Amino acid sequence: LMGYLAAITETVQIGSGILPIYTRTPTLLAMTAAGIDLLSAGRCILGLGASGPQVIEGFHGVPYDAPLQRTREIVEICRQVWRRDRLDHQGKKYSVPLPADQGTGLGKPLKLINTPVRDRIPVMLAALGPKNVELAAEIAEAWEPIFFVPEKAGSVWGDSLAAGKAKRDPALGDLQVITGGPVASGDDVEPLLEFVRPALALYIGGMGARGKNFYNDLAVRYGYEAEAKKIQDLYLDGKKDEAAAEVPLELVKASSLIGPESYVAERIAAFGEAGVTTLMLQPLDGSREGRLRTVETTKRLAG
Repeated sequence: LMGYLAAITETVQIGSGILPIYTRTPTLLAMTAAGIDLLSAGRCILGLGASGPQVIEGFHGVPYDAPLQRTREIVEICRQVWRRDRLDHQGKKYSVPLPADQGTGLGKPLKLINTPVRDRIPVMLAALGPKNVELAAEIAEAWEPIFFVPEKAGSVWGDSLAAGKAKRDPALGDLQVITGGPVASGDDVEPLLEFVRPALALYIGGMGARGKNFYNDLAVRYGYEAEAKKIQDLYLDGKKDEAAAEVPLELVKASSLIGPESYVAERIAAFGEAGVTTLMLQPLDGSREGRLRTVETTKRLAG
């Protein structure tokens, strides 16, 4: 998909949002990003995330272990590959080349054959938990949270962001915050808020198991502990419609951009005040023309 977009566009940045870190080797992640960067003449953003054990073990069949350590080492390896260093990484989770006693003994430090368009492709880390967010603020060019509520971002993530930024290499520049949500503006769009509830219910209720659902944990940290439990119980019991009905309207409105133009403009400003540097829009229009119109209108309202 990213290659297709690279072929038919000229100016937009093309980000993977996200590639799970367990599904490709670190060097393949680096090569994938370098390939897209070549096709797009330097417009790739490598978005990475740990996903969760339900998906990684249930769909990919690999153990979900040490997501923080793996993420750190993967980013280090990717940057070595893009610099065309002879790759020699001996970490807690990845040893490249493979030590002689673990294979044939024929492995040796290699470098990428082709010269990448850029020796530093931006890395965006999707993160929600305190330690994950701290890591993103320390090592990544950008951080991608989901279901972002501007008014609660400081209390939920402020300490983690501050801790990560305190260890951040100045060469990375300022941390970019890339997030957003469903968007529709006008005097008759509020019924679309109901369209958003099932998606939130899927994540809060069904995207993980009881006791191991990062999105449910986020809802709890936002102050919706009782609601999050009820949504999860209903969803895991197969009562998806009932679960969607329990998603607080306050959460739907706060994490989206749906309403009259004046209201959408206020929400855009709130996202900006909370540190968001790039808004990701999910236009709810059914047609291509409508989606383009929504993007243009949102751009205008953002000033």
